[in-house]
Amino acid sequence: MSDIGTEESKNKPPHKMARLAWPKSKYGVILAIIIIMTVSLINYKDIIFSLFK
Repeated sequence: MSDIGTEESKNKPPHKMARLAWPKSKYGVILAIIIIMTVSLINYKDIIFSLFK
């Protein structure tokens, strides 16, 4: 019985972090994809634009 109580207290976020509204993980994945695409576009813009010429 005491093992269940310690497991629950272990998984709780810290007191100051508990009040923050955390976004869903799918929004983080979408944001990561957008950032990766933007950085790739900036790095490879010469190659991409040369394909359209």
